Amino acid sequence: MFPWIYGFHWTPMHIAFLTIFGCVIVAVAATVVIAVRRTRRTLTENTHEKLQWMSEFEDLPLFARACRHQMTGETPSRTCHREFDCRKCSTHSQFLSRQSPELAPATADQAVYGLAMPLDRYYHRGHTWVQPAENGCYTVGLDDLALRMIGKPEQMELPAVGSTITAQGTGWLMKKGKASLRVLAPMDGVVVEQGTGDAGWFLKIRPVDGTANLTHLLRGAEVRPWILREIERLELALSPNGVGFSLADGGELVDEMAQQAPEVDWDGVWGTILLQA
Repeated sequence: MFPWIYGFHWTPMHIAFLTIFGCVIVAVAATVVIAVRRTRRTLTENTHEKLQWMSEFEDLPLFARACRHQMTGETPSRTCHREFDCRKCSTHSQFLSRQSPELAPATADQAVYGLAMPLDRYYHRGHTWVQPAENGCYTVGLDDLALRMIGKPEQMELPAVGSTITAQGTGWLMKKGKASLRVLAPMDGVVVEQGTGDAGWFLKIRPVDGTANLTHLLRGAEVRPWILREIERLELALSPNGVGFSLADGGELVDEMAQQAPEVDWDGVWGTILLQA
């Protein structure tokens, strides 16, 4: 069959077979080379996290992908198709142009079921917040719901000072028990300082071009309906575990929820609320 075999004689069938075989080898090799080049380009341009987030977003249930304007009652039903990035959404600007004064950013603090949700900052739907500072930097932390769910992490992996993070990419990693949790970054920028949970914040970010576009983040009157919906998502995430999680009017969420209900699969619950699908 092959030329190096003793007694081989060329025939038209041999020629056709080896030609086809050679074409297959060349096609496979070219595919591997192209895949390696694309992978290298993706890693170099830091777009692999964007692709990961797009995949995770599509795996979220429709309830979790509700548009922010549905939560505020501006539209009866609307699902986000922009991976929670309102900066790319032309419809978002149309809603803003006809938004009522009641939905304008507020300045007073508020509490929802005992959760402290200060309105002097912006909120990402992955449960981080962004607070502008006078020096042009932005402080990033976890909101009160995430802190009460997770408690104090056993280990953290924060991005190095000088590294660049992108919105919807990895902000930082936390380890709690056997779970490794990926916290989504709420904005684009360069890390200028690391913090700790004890300090109340985790990162300080400076926008690459000096100006941050925070259009995709929730603010003001949007915060309360969003966090109420997140509490409902938490109830749904806990219900398969047989935990009777419900809050009456005036009730409050407890600290260190995982310690209060150790029988729950908290790895899955944390991932659900942090938008890890």
